[in-house]
Amino acid sequence: MHIATRPCDLSRASFSESTDPLLQRIYQSRGFTSEDDLCLQLSGLPRPDLLLGIEPAVEQLIEALNLQQRLLIVGDFDADGATSSALMILALRAMGYQHVDFLVPNRFEYGYGLTPEIVELARHKQPDLIITVDNGISSVEGVDYANQLGIRVVVTDHHLSGSQLPDAVAIVNPNQPGCHFPCKNLAGVAVAFYLLSALRARLRALNWFVEQNIPEPNMASWLDLVALGTVADVVPLDQVNRALVHQGLLRIRAGRARPGIQALLRIAGKNPARLVASDLGFAVGPRLNAAGRLDDMSLGIQCLLTEDPQRALQDAQALDQLNRDRKHIERDMQVQALEIVDALALGDPQALPIALCLYQADWHQGVVGLLASRIREKYHRPVAVFARDNSGVLKGSIRSIPGLHIRDALDAVATQNPGLISKFGGHAMAAGLSIAETALEQFEQALQQQVTKSIDETDLLASIMTDGALEPDQITMHKAQLLRDAGPWGQLFPEPCFEGVFILKQQRIVGENHLKVVLAPSASEPLNLDAIYFNIEVDKWPTTERLVRCVYRLDINEFRGQENLQLIIQYMEPCGTE
Repeated sequence: MHIATRPCDLSRASFSESTDPLLQRIYQSRGFTSEDDLCLQLSGLPRPDLLLGIEPAVEQLIEALNLQQRLLIVGDFDADGATSSALMILALRAMGYQHVDFLVPNRFEYGYGLTPEIVELARHKQPDLIITVDNGISSVEGVDYANQLGIRVVVTDHHLSGSQLPDAVAIVNPNQPGCHFPCKNLAGVAVAFYLLSALRARLRALNWFVEQNIPEPNMASWLDLVALGTVADVVPLDQVNRALVHQGLLRIRAGRARPGIQALLRIAGKNPARLVASDLGFAVGPRLNAAGRLDDMSLGIQCLLTEDPQRALQDAQALDQLNRDRKHIERDMQVQALEIVDALALGDPQALPIALCLYQADWHQGVVGLLASRIREKYHRPVAVFARDNSGVLKGSIRSIPGLHIRDALDAVATQNPGLISKFGGHAMAAGLSIAETALEQFEQALQQQVTKSIDETDLLASIMTDGALEPDQITMHKAQLLRDAGPWGQLFPEPCFEGVFILKQQRIVGENHLKVVLAPSASEPLNLDAIYFNIEVDKWPTTERLVRCVYRLDINEFRGQENLQLIIQYMEPCGTE
């Protein structure tokens, strides 16, 4: 493992003297150079009218409201799609729409997006207008079929578009060609939030709320949903997304979250008053995602929609059980996948192909993306994992490494091998695709050829970027709280981590594969530091060596009402004796 320090040049920054020097260093290394970059107020967000397509989308919604037409929200089957769907339904109903329903494709029967099959299913609800959330930019055939049926479609999405856009009456997507919206990293739920904000502004200008004698909704009241969907979808936390997440976290900490979010936090054992962004990503998001992975995301959406705390708790308990089932399935699949990789490596991990394609006919379709992430983390190379659906088609998820834009790589493979990939879509680091079972070997060869063209051997070397070392007097509760308050941290705005060599004073396995340790900065330093290293390789730990090199985060552990400093170890290696 290569450990490197993020470059920092404070001569390029202009922070005020009141900003802690450690924070100045951390912010500058992430590209933030002044207090203006750190603004987390909603007033600093870009205007909705900068989004291409938002005006015609608002016009379609105004027409539907005046005629009280039937609206159908069609979402994706992940946490971003669930929060997007719930946000749309809650906000539209609050604005006076009387006929708003939702439909979530069952991933095992219909696949991703607004397919013709989903439109056929939707027609039974007799919608006048379909609004996609977190999908639709690639749904050319589905939108065409809806047009044939006389159903208008407004697409809201954030995924990258293909060479052809769907023939929708309006498309709102910051990543569509010709859109100059300054933030390209919005999650699907944030795109929906922007559209609804523009709609509310138009209705206010039309005096709608006064004339209908209904209260004008406060869009900030749904920022808990925006924060959850944004963090769970692992989009980059640029200034815009940090502001949205920060404001949503403030609402949750104040006890004003949706009953469903409160229930999910309770099930996860998280204190809302102390919530940080990573809690949404690692505690709430997976439980919500479990519904879409194993069953039907309708359960997750219903949990977010309900106003009844008891019903929310029941839904959250059902989601928690699905997540436990998901973990069991994933664990079994991981064992099988590691056996396959070991056979490929023949005892030498360096002999592995530049990209891995793994397949078992009985693997669960809803879990292949998680498995791809786990194998990618272990071997640090692009990983594609496939499962077979009921019709014999292979459904796959790919996870990439820095330096390889995997969606572009799939586009190149598809262009050079017409007909090989039946459909695909995604982002720089993650994508999904479908191929015929007979095409697996050809796809594997084509992917490896494309990856070989796109990266070199140095890209396959795993590395950890840190914020350097801390002095012993900086490893304190005060600094841990300072860093916690300086969030939200997340994708491309990583939570600070530090490196150092410590004396390993105590070590013991807890749970199945976690290591609790006590560290000391030096033999002369009386400071004893509690730390935990999650998901260790149990054949390597505990160790007989006394010195360890650690990459760690400062954390505050809460237990039985007491708060104590704890180091969260991200990487640790023995490095000799004293």
